Amino acid sequence: MPTTVTPYLFFEGRCEEALAFYEQALGAQRGALMRYRDNPEPQACPDGPAPAPDKVMHGAMTVGGTEIFLSDGMASGTTRFQGFGLAITLATVEEVERRCAALAAGGQVTMAPTKTFYSPRFAMVTDRFGMQWMLLAQPAP
Repeated sequence: MPTTVTPYLFFEGRCEEALAFYEQALGAQRGALMRYRDNPEPQACPDGPAPAPDKVMHGAMTVGGTEIFLSDGMASGTTRFQGFGLAITLATVEEVERRCAALAAGGQVTMAPTKTFYSPRFAMVTDRFGMQWMLLAQPAP
């Protein structure tokens, strides 16, 4: 099996909400989902009490051909997505505009969809969970 790198996002108690949002906004496909109550060998958490049993211990979704892992983490209620973003290359200008608008629901567009020297349409948006997305249309061949 080849080595892979998979983004792992911690939504601190809002993982199920995030999954539903990304299914709608990005067409994400939900994968595995394990709750804290599903752990046959629960362990003490060094940072305090374990999250509620119904919280997501580990989840997965696929956007396009990329798998992304997700969790409620310690369900602290505060997400801290800093120092990185996720970029999505889309097939058309229209899809960039549509996905940007969907991701911006409850969030903020930080760069409106526009033509750039490297893409016929590029946009940046921070979604309602604080996750930064960069969307770009593939240049014409």
